[in-house]
Amino acid sequence: MAIFNDFRWQDVVDILIVGYVVYRLLLLIRGTRAVPMLIGVMVLALGYQGAKSFELYTTNWILDALGNVLLILIVVVFQHDIRRMLTQVGSGSFLGSRGQVAHGQLIEELTRAAVQLAGRRIGGLIVLTREVGLNDYIEGGSRMDATVSRDLIVSIFHPGSPLHDGALVIQLGRIVAAGCLLPLTTNPNVSKTLGTRHRAAIGLTEETDAVVIVISEEEGKISLVHEGKITRDLDAGVLRGTLQHLMT
Repeated sequence: MAIFNDFRWQDVVDILIVGYVVYRLLLLIRGTRAVPMLIGVMVLALGYQGAKSFELYTTNWILDALGNVLLILIVVVFQHDIRRMLTQVGSGSFLGSRGQVAHGQLIEELTRAAVQLAGRRIGGLIVLTREVGLNDYIEGGSRMDATVSRDLIVSIFHPGSPLHDGALVIQLGRIVAAGCLLPLTTNPNVSKTLGTRHRAAIGLTEETDAVVIVISEEEGKISLVHEGKITRDLDAGVLRGTLQHLMT
């Protein structure tokens, strides 16, 4: 009872703030290479404590030396992830806020681009990043930093473009990479009639919370994939409305 008597309302606020920050950080690193690295750090920390408890002096000295350079190593290896996290904090997206006007224009440009690609029977794969970071896939493509526009998207997926076969990734309202390779789904229940683009979209959304637009060059149809589920043959109105619902 003495513990509860010493418990203040400030402690509740403190716990909630720390818990929320940890939750948001876990969302940022989920699905990225930071996860196995974090597990490795935890293993080293447990090993250090174990060596200290059992007085394993040599092991303790080695792990202590590793700990001294670990912070520098993390900064070097995860510099892109750290930059992205700080950008999200500065833009307010770390707290879950999004600019409604910017998203409205973004969705309109994406809808127009998808309709134009479908009308020309040009295949496309457009990834919209949400909470989960996709740096592992972005690093495999060609880095960009461009405003989202219909003309640019259409030119990227034009058959003559060197980047037309991969996925285009949009993050924080901007095109950050093109020509990215995505993981194919291994779900045996996925229809055999679906092509590589559709399988890649399903595979990515099974692992992350991303939203993916797929344009089929064979059928000239637009599909939307989210949480491993695909909705096919969308028109402009349905695509626009669904994106507004998912991205706000």
